[in-house]
Amino acid sequence: MKHLVAALVLLYAASAGFAQMKIGHINSEAIMQNLPEAVDAQRTLDALVANWEAELQKMQADWKKKYDEYDKRKLILTEQSRAKEERELRELDQSISDYRNRKFGQNGELFQKQNDVMKPIQNKIFKVLEDIAKDDNFDYIFDKSGDILLLYATSKYDLTETVLRRMQSFGK
Repeated sequence: MKHLVAALVLLYAASAGFAQMKIGHINSEAIMQNLPEAVDAQRTLDALVANWEAELQKMQADWKKKYDEYDKRKLILTEQSRAKEERELRELDQSISDYRNRKFGQNGELFQKQNDVMKPIQNKIFKVLEDIAKDDNFDYIFDKSGDILLLYATSKYDLTETVLRRMQSFGK
């Protein structure tokens, strides 16, 4: 019974504390989709990825063609020639794997390019959010497009449009 009373007191105190806080929310996904510079940056990244994927597919098609040629002739090849072609196929396979890791790996060029292109935009958004929070006395601003579960949010405190408007005049 003591625990129940303590829990109720804590719940009341917490709700009284929340009543004094001002909480807003944004949809960062909607901001990124409606911000021209973010759309252009994403388009640039998409084109880069498409080029790299096309190159990867060409390399894989070349490997497949060489493997098929080897497979047709392997019974008539000398042991030395067969070993040489198998080594070339392994080297080609390794170069495909290296290319994939260099472009799409954990610290690959795509990761670096995303950081170079998107990080300045994200920094601007955070700066604008910080300004809005300070100007309008918000204590917390949540992003409802991420992993944070926001079960209910009144549109009165949705700052997405405000961020977009301020992003258009940012630095001008």
